Amino acid sequence: MSNNSFAVQAVANGPMTVAPPSFDGHGWLVAINLAWMTTAAILALMLVGKLVKDMIRHKERDGWPAPAFIFRLIGVVGATGIAMRCGVEAMSLWGWDPLEPVTTAWFLIAKRLTDPLAISFGLVFLTLYTLSEPAMIEQLRKEPFPLRMWPRLRLLKRPAAIAFLALVASVGVVSTR
Repeated sequence: MSNNSFAVQAVANGPMTVAPPSFDGHGWLVAINLAWMTTAAILALMLVGKLVKDMIRHKERDGWPAPAFIFRLIGVVGATGIAMRCGVEAMSLWGWDPLEPVTTAWFLIAKRLTDPLAISFGLVFLTLYTLSEPAMIEQLRKEPFPLRMWPRLRLLKRPAAIAFLALVASVGVVSTR
């Protein structure tokens, strides 16, 4: 990126703030956004990895167009969109530095370049969900047993730890800028 791009000029000539000016000096808001964007990106990437691994592991039994495959595909597409959007937002917040306008502008441009792709994943997610929902509901109603998900609540320990660590790191960064 050239030193005379509009993005570089905007950062270089803008206020020397510890976060993008849109936060209006509210450090607590920066910390919350930083923590949740980081957490969402990491957890979404973890989910994509798990679902893709499961799709490969069970491809003989649950290949296309099995309901399990479609269910996993919907999760992969939705989580990919979240990971992309939240990942670049987190990157731009972690990397905000008005003293380095070229680098900061690169992060800002990366957000704008990623938005259409992330939204495309979101639209594919909505399309797959809409198309599969009637058949999925019909298939789910065939099973006579209830879905027991609450005993698996303990699986949320790692995501909760990631969220907590992201929050601590975000508060630390915002406090020391």
